Amino acid sequence: MLKKVIVYSSTVLGLLVVIVALGGTKALQFSAMGAAAAAFVPPLETVTASPVRDEPWENTLVSTGSVAAVQGVTVGAEMPGKVVQIAFTAGATVAAGDLLVQLDISSEQAQLRSAEAAAELAKLNLARARALREKNSNAAAELDQAEAQAKQAAASADNLRAIIAKKTIRAPFAGRLGLRLVNLGQILKDGEAIVTLQTLDPIFVNFSLPQQRLAAISVGGTVRVTSNALGDDAVVGKITAIAPEVDTATRNVRVQATLANSSERLRPGMFVSVTIVLPENGRHLIIPSTAILYAPYGDSVFVVEDKKHEKSGEVQKILRQQFIRTGPARGDFVTVLSGLKAGEIVVTTGAFKLRPGMVVVIDNKLAPDAKLAPKPDNT
Repeated sequence: MLKKVIVYSSTVLGLLVVIVALGGTKALQFSAMGAAAAAFVPPLETVTASPVRDEPWENTLVSTGSVAAVQGVTVGAEMPGKVVQIAFTAGATVAAGDLLVQLDISSEQAQLRSAEAAAELAKLNLARARALREKNSNAAAELDQAEAQAKQAAASADNLRAIIAKKTIRAPFAGRLGLRLVNLGQILKDGEAIVTLQTLDPIFVNFSLPQQRLAAISVGGTVRVTSNALGDDAVVGKITAIAPEVDTATRNVRVQATLANSSERLRPGMFVSVTIVLPENGRHLIIPSTAILYAPYGDSVFVVEDKKHEKSGEVQKILRQQFIRTGPARGDFVTVLSGLKAGEIVVTTGAFKLRPGMVVVIDNKLAPDAKLAPKPDNT
């Protein structure tokens, strides 16, 4: 009996020792984990940053416009007739008065010879009637009849000459021709199109501006026109006309600029971007647009400031969230009207994952290249 008690007691005592040992081990583990957690320092967040720049910006207005010819017309037939000669080449440059198309005038030419002969006879009869009248050998009514016949014969000849001129179709002004729309032997009707003719140098650009911008522009103001047809080039011109009325539907005013176009790269109907250069220039605080956190309650940026750590004394870069008021944008930059000072460092990427008071490291190796006039490779 005593032996069983001793065995039982030893077993219980052994279990107690094991339990105490396990509990002590776990306690030590938990204590070590707590100490490690208390001493844990999260890794620093890497950001890109840029200083707030104070730069002079050219004050401009931007609009979209359409190119129009100073003179442009579709040359057509004034009178019906058969095409007997085509004297132009599609796409060629012509001078004012150059022959384009000749319609059949053989009948009119024959009638003109008869009319010119009749006019010459009437002229001779008038001269005889005047000579006789000076001698008082004929009545005044005979002289009047001779004068009327001479005028009538001359008018008949002039009418035939006018018909021949209308069937001889010439360029009304100098310019570049379009595609040929007629063929030899074709019977043309009144007003039927023959070819387009456009004056390309100089050339107009028409665009619209809101009525509140009307006071900022004037005739003679400078404009810059760009287009994908011009590549990286810009064509400079002058404002030559401002419409006297404002469109009641859009409240926009139409403006016309004139540009030199000796290379003829601008063509009527082309879509272009128009930049109106205003006379006043000013300095602006600018930051990359990627630095701004847009939110309904206000736009903000993260400012990077140097602060000493309270315990270690190490200088760290700490984030401060700053609300700002933005102004006009240009390219990859936005102007700042209030909230920042020149020279302050703002985070330019990844602001959405940051919070005030964070310690960060600045690394601009992968910072985006912000430009005032970016030109993407694929457009």
